[in-house]
Amino acid sequence: MFVTLLTGGAGQLTPDIASAIDKRPVSAALFCSRTGLKGDEQVSTRFHGGPERALHYYPAEHYPVWRQWFEGMGLTDSRERLVPGAFGENLSGTGLTEDNACIGDVFRLGDALVQISQPRSPCYKLNARFGHDFFSVLVQANGRTGWLLRVLEEGMVPPAANVELVERPCPGMPVRRAGDIVFNRGFDADGLRELAGLEHLSPNWRKKAADYLAAGRVDDWTLRLLGPKATQS
Repeated sequence: MFVTLLTGGAGQLTPDIASAIDKRPVSAALFCSRTGLKGDEQVSTRFHGGPERALHYYPAEHYPVWRQWFEGMGLTDSRERLVPGAFGENLSGTGLTEDNACIGDVFRLGDALVQISQPRSPCYKLNARFGHDFFSVLVQANGRTGWLLRVLEEGMVPPAANVELVERPCPGMPVRRAGDIVFNRGFDADGLRELAGLEHLSPNWRKKAADYLAAGRVDDWTLRLLGPKATQS
């Protein structure tokens, strides 16, 4: 299968929210390093980018679903923003979704070798991107989050790159299942134990699962999903 390569620079979503979520297709091959594609930027590096979050894949299959949803809600201005790269993805194609892509999957991507490390955690910048509060909550709840990848081998990647599955070490942990355990099942102790011990899951997500187990509850995600203003009294 082939994917489109996308990158983007930092800009202002709103006067008080900076982001590099607006990615655009590239026209030439790019070097993919351990921290991502040459020329791609992230603003909040505490939560975006780095070796475990070097690349973001978002399935192209989701775009028609979102267009239909926005149209059904009468939100035509948001529907028009649904172009490749709208969710901040570096890779977009058809054939892989959260249901059939698994944590730990290894893919040959041009000359690079990449591996799925964790689901994407939607945040309030999606709300700013599309102009509607709670959109991030909807993305998280329905599992159309996309996923993040680490780079195992660096190399050049063409703008329309062939993606070939090389290895699937965790066939029982599709991306959707991992996301549902953390986001959509309340306190799922058995699932959290499985994630905490999953070698190919990112250290951050393994720690998240272990911390939830120790606390006996999952986090309050208000700040991540709705932004700082939602937590101000």
